[in-house]
Amino acid sequence: MIMAATGGARIGPNAVIQVAAALARRLGAGVASDLLRAAGLGAYVRAPPQHMIDEREVIALHTLLRDRLQPATAGHVMRAAGIATGDYLLKHRIPRFAQALLRVLPAALAAPLLLGAIRRHAWTFAGSGHFHARSGRPLVISIEHCPICRSANAVLPQCGYYAATFRRLFRRLVHRHARVRETACQAAGADCCRFEIDWG
Repeated sequence: MIMAATGGARIGPNAVIQVAAALARRLGAGVASDLLRAAGLGAYVRAPPQHMIDEREVIALHTLLRDRLQPATAGHVMRAAGIATGDYLLKHRIPRFAQALLRVLPAALAAPLLLGAIRRHAWTFAGSGHFHARSGRPLVISIEHCPICRSANAVLPQCGYYAATFRRLFRRLVHRHARVRETACQAAGADCCRFEIDWG
């Protein structure tokens, strides 16, 4: 069993809640509960977290899923959880007037505004990682010491959760054909996890 420690940097609870929900949809509630317990997160089977959680809990869950699931299944779960996280943010965290404004602006103006909002709130998902962002075409987001893949060693990028969240937000608020590619990943030996965002 992977035990999740406490007392470190904090991350928003969607990184566990939406992953658990995606697991239940894909593999069944029983398997999802067993995996949460194996990650040391059995308390969240009874009551999902309601506040910011220790980033090591997120690391423990994502590490376990890479270890226990087939890569295609783990990738599907992470992407589904990222989409659901984006939907949660749209429903509960991004003001309606701001969403309406972004949708009527040209993508070239809306994109840096959304990127600025993501930058201001990066502490809620990057934990002890270091977030950087650059406007332009493409937009570039990078996370050094990324919590999602911190313990991973892989050939392919492993941060589908983040990529799917960014894609959902940019497609809903900037351009319906926005594209997000993870072009570098620390799990594959890069110095950071890098996401390029473009549209049109």
